[in-house]
Amino acid sequence: MSGAGSDDVHFDPDAVHAKYLAERDKRLVEGRSDIRDLNQERVFGHYRDDPFTPYADRPPVADEVDVIIVGGGIAGILVGAELRKRGIGRIRLVDQAGGVGGTWYWNRYPGIMCDVESYIYIPMLEEFGYIPKDRYASGPEIREHLERIAEKYRLCDDALFHTDITRAEWRDDEARWHVHTDRGDDVTCRWYVLAAGILNLMKLPALPGMEDFAGHAFHTARWDFDYTGGSTFEPLAKLEGKRIALLGTGASGIQVVPPLVASAEHVYVFQRTPSAIGFRGNRPTDPAFGDSLEPGWQKARMDNFQGIMLGRSVDVDLVDDGWTHHYAAVNNPKFEKGMTREEFFRHAEEVDFDIMEEHRHRVAELVADSATAEVLKPYYRYICKRPCFHDEYLSAFNAPNITLVDCPAGIEKITEHGPVVDGKQYEVDCIIYGTGFEPERTPLARRVGHEIAGREGSTLEERWADGPCTLFGIMSRRFPNMFVMPAPAQQCVVTVNYTQLAVLGAEFIAATIRQLDEAGVDAFDVSAEAEAAWVQQIVEKFSANEQVMSACTPSRINNEGHPGDVSPRSGNYGGGFGDWFAYREVLENWVADGRFEGLELEIRSHAP
Repeated sequence: MSGAGSDDVHFDPDAVHAKYLAERDKRLVEGRSDIRDLNQERVFGHYRDDPFTPYADRPPVADEVDVIIVGGGIAGILVGAELRKRGIGRIRLVDQAGGVGGTWYWNRYPGIMCDVESYIYIPMLEEFGYIPKDRYASGPEIREHLERIAEKYRLCDDALFHTDITRAEWRDDEARWHVHTDRGDDVTCRWYVLAAGILNLMKLPALPGMEDFAGHAFHTARWDFDYTGGSTFEPLAKLEGKRIALLGTGASGIQVVPPLVASAEHVYVFQRTPSAIGFRGNRPTDPAFGDSLEPGWQKARMDNFQGIMLGRSVDVDLVDDGWTHHYAAVNNPKFEKGMTREEFFRHAEEVDFDIMEEHRHRVAELVADSATAEVLKPYYRYICKRPCFHDEYLSAFNAPNITLVDCPAGIEKITEHGPVVDGKQYEVDCIIYGTGFEPERTPLARRVGHEIAGREGSTLEERWADGPCTLFGIMSRRFPNMFVMPAPAQQCVVTVNYTQLAVLGAEFIAATIRQLDEAGVDAFDVSAEAEAAWVQQIVEKFSANEQVMSACTPSRINNEGHPGDVSPRSGNYGGGFGDWFAYREVLENWVADGRFEGLELEIRSHAP
């Protein structure tokens, strides 16, 4: 089959299947998903160090607060702000970072931008009267706005930064959580909120010989500007004369390539699987954008986007970008009246094929060297791998100082000189791991990074060993007074725009804590019946879509090529990506009802 994307290319299912499977099989190799556990690594543990904020000694903290929030990213900041709005005074936010921002604190690499429209991704724009500078916001702008929210709601006043929680344990006799940290802190709280986020564990591949490399190395989530010079949007002046190896061509990798090519002597890009890279069309915000906005505009715009993502009909596409044009189309192929099941599936493949041909054609148009272009073309279904959007990445391969290294089976090893692929040694001065983060379906116990012990000695890791056990994806039996911000693979819903889900979770958790407090509730637990009923709903609607996903190139979308290993308990409310609007209605109605249905309440004292 041709990869040129020319207008005369027609969908030949047998040829397409054969090509896609051949490309998949190149990458479906043993050990491809092996990564280093940086919490346990002695040699590579320093990759987690914070290069942005100096570590400051402080005495251990021993006190009692109303709420401890684990995580200072979008999820933690939003729930903290909503708690403050409802009059909750004593809040301690705890984070390993030196400040707030979460993934936007850690990711400061050159060229960093969000791939979701800034007007729906950056939270609380309407409340702050702030309009983002560009259609797709830069990392610094997002981080600065999150810091603005934290400052308004005094979330940093009592925060414990550069702090790892080592253990949290529920004590029934006190109706309190006791939280211990690596800095000797012992803080108790009535309510424990896990807001670890979805991109919080840096992924470092386990490649043979990494420790032998004699040059410099770091991860994009801990960019070393002392080595490279420059800043996020300034030239990397210290790279003059340097040979750089970049490993990874996902969202992080594609964004750093143009700045690296502009500064280094030579850049070697090691690509295991090419991303489908659509047109971004970033541009400054029109000065008149805010003139016609009405109260509630941001929520309405989020709903408009989410409706399109779920295949709903809307009067106008307010976002109007690659997500709404392509991603929504492949996930919601239209079923025409009279179609057989086979005809529908073929139609869905044709829609996907046409979109991928468009992407392959874009590569051919932008990359001058035909051999390089062919390696950059993605041969898999669009639904198989999270798409990327960029306007400078592909054309960067026309520069004389860049080499694309095709390594579908991965890198053979690292020597003191650099990476080795198919027996060829690439000599470099620096290796940059643009390998992203562990996937969203990483078990919650691993994402929060500490042992959580509830009633009867149950730990969260043990209780959720076979998949989540929750009510609403937010509360879990045997873990009283604990809330979990909703996230993918956690029995709620999936959203392309994670901020929208975080806003909903923050509002629900804050409102529930306020109502429980006003009712004089000392402790709540989820009833066995309510949890079982919610889990059953999730399991009944779960589908791994194994026939399609197993034919995909390995990625985090299909569990690195093993979709059948995914627990049905990690599905979503309503099946598939989940029914966002129905899920929101469930949460809002539950709060409005005020009866705490599904919870077992203990009132040991009188309400204030």
